[in-house]
Amino acid sequence: MNIYFACSITGGREFEPVYQSIVKALLEDGHEVPTAHLADPSVKEMEQIVSPGDVYTRDVTWIRNADVLVAEVSTPSHGVGYEIGYALGLGKPVFACSRKDRKISKMISGNPDPKLNVKQYSDFEDAVQIVRNFLAENSLHKL
Repeated sequence: MNIYFACSITGGREFEPVYQSIVKALLEDGHEVPTAHLADPSVKEMEQIVSPGDVYTRDVTWIRNADVLVAEVSTPSHGVGYEIGYALGLGKPVFACSRKDRKISKMISGNPDPKLNVKQYSDFEDAVQIVRNFLAENSLHKL
């Protein structure tokens, strides 16, 4: 499955170890993750050399080509919110997860779109498991 993974870059990297756990699991499970570099600790430096226009073009192309979008939303991010809305506008299934002790935007938690699934997790292992459950459920629906 082609998975667009979304997470905060400039808004904060507090949950970077969770990003890394999710991306590692996705790759180990044989999925294509064009945004795997977003889990890398040096992502801010890597992304600084790419122009805003190029980032936009690259990322919306990746979203268009993805089967699903998986987002870690514990840290507020304008970009991740935009990516979620863009994917939903294309009719893509979207999974947004956050730590149980974090409040997320009501634009995400209150969105009634049937293609949006929002769940909370308690630790790294739980985060990976709920992502895997979402992907298993959506692979049954023949994306």
